[in-house]
Amino acid sequence: MSKSEKGFQLNQKKYRQINNYTGWIVLLIASFTYLSTIEPTTSFWDCGEFIATAHKLEVGHPPGAPLFMIAAKVFSLAAGDDVTQVAKMINSLSAMASAFTILFLFWTITYFAAKIVRKPIEEYSINDLIGVMGSGVVGALTYTFSDSFWFSAVEGEVYALSSLFTAVVFWAILKWERIADEKYSDRWLVFIAYMMGLSIGVHLLNLLAIPAIVFVYYFKKYEPSKRGITSPSVISVLLLGIIMYGIIPGLIQVASWFELLFVNSFGLPFNTGVLFYMLLLAAGIVWGLMYTVKTQKVILNTIILFFTVIVIGYSSFTMIVVRSLAEPPMNENQPDNVFALLSYLNREQYGDRPLVHGQYFNADVIAQETQYTYVPIGNKYVKTPKVNPKYTYDPEFTTVFPRIYSHQANHKSGYINWANIKDDKKKPSFGQNLSFLFKYQIGYMYLRYFMWNFSGRQNDIQGHGGYLKGNWLSGIPFIDNIRLGPQDKLPQSISSHKARNKYYMLPLLLGLLGMIFMYNQRPKQFLIVLLLFVLTGLAIVIYLNQTPYQPRERDYAYAGSF
Repeated sequence: MSKSEKGFQLNQKKYRQINNYTGWIVLLIASFTYLSTIEPTTSFWDCGEFIATAHKLEVGHPPGAPLFMIAAKVFSLAAGDDVTQVAKMINSLSAMASAFTILFLFWTITYFAAKIVRKPIEEYSINDLIGVMGSGVVGALTYTFSDSFWFSAVEGEVYALSSLFTAVVFWAILKWERIADEKYSDRWLVFIAYMMGLSIGVHLLNLLAIPAIVFVYYFKKYEPSKRGITSPSVISVLLLGIIMYGIIPGLIQVASWFELLFVNSFGLPFNTGVLFYMLLLAAGIVWGLMYTVKTQKVILNTIILFFTVIVIGYSSFTMIVVRSLAEPPMNENQPDNVFALLSYLNREQYGDRPLVHGQYFNADVIAQETQYTYVPIGNKYVKTPKVNPKYTYDPEFTTVFPRIYSHQANHKSGYINWANIKDDKKKPSFGQNLSFLFKYQIGYMYLRYFMWNFSGRQNDIQGHGGYLKGNWLSGIPFIDNIRLGPQDKLPQSISSHKARNKYYMLPLLLGLLGMIFMYNQRPKQFLIVLLLFVLTGLAIVIYLNQTPYQPRERDYAYAGSF
């Protein structure tokens, strides 16, 4: 033992203090970084809309972000009567949300690092402590200064706050794991469910943490096996499906049935059916909780609690209806009744995006079916055709897992180029379909962004596949020359671009070494982190099914993966 370690003694209380204080120092660094670099006013794309809707609590584009709007409104009050500072104050919400994301990331990393040490806290040497804290500091600050997350942290968008929810729920399940065998440990699971419900009012990305959370629970409560691992996988998918396709649209769908019955059949005033449904739902929840407590059905009681807190969190969307009824200047889609709200939440104005089965881009429409909704006219709801009909395509030009599906002319040219389609009149092969997936959707629209953050970035000019705009760099000549041509022959406007970053793949190598080390030391924890990485990255790629020539770079959507 070295001289420096002879007097070194650690206990749980001291360790928690050091862990907490170090985390707060990291938070201060992140806060200073983001607050000193925030946009002083609005930036491009949705930021202007979010700032405007938050400032006056107006209704923005579907499906809305009511909780973000409420939080941003609170921050905007700091501007006082100076409306020129409103945008800056709302941008500071993103800055602080991102800084707290870094804090929870630090605590998550130190939790995993402590598991790798494989010693009780009381037996830690000073080197063990430095290793654990150093891992947290390096990991958290690497993410702090990463390209995509930093950009997201300084503008008035929903992704910073969404990242905070993801960080909090993942940290919370690790808190549960630490005390899982204690009597009241399930309170952490209820807290997670509530955070999930609240996060719906910001962005659905946070729901992708559910599978990782389920696997933490599985590894803690059960002895893992190859056959047994199927159960948490299925449960994860079911939970995602229940929330995304059951609770979110389902509660509103059922409310619309009651509303139609009470207004059109019973002749009652508008919103009577919705009010009755809300009271019935609340009464059902109260009865269910009382019944399960009385009969000591713990599991059923916990499930009802989960549902209850998710619904409470989700109820932030009532603000959308309330504000729409006030007829603010910006009132997109005017979701002032339950039918309009359902269309708003389902994002119907954007059309369908086939995922499991659908058409190729050159499929002919052989039939179309008019879809209907109900619009309040007079004192009744009148059945009215929707703007977008449901199309049926030539079955000879359909496929499972369609990737090249859009009929827009510019999208067609993109499919032809990226999938190397020679004859656009013939049915594309499934290989060409997958070629577009791997080359464009995964390669260009995900791995390129990944390398921006861990290898380097050519510039901040949007790219569409060319050699001079928006590519990733390594800073290593023979790698960059093969991919992008001779880098020493570039004009100064490109070689000296302010957004040209070279990391020489050092963050990537550090991450790969950490991944290998974690796999060897703690394979269960490695699987959990890998699952979170895949679900916030590749799974989003599959779900978004992006078309060519996106109007802007989309790296912000994958910041959780990075």
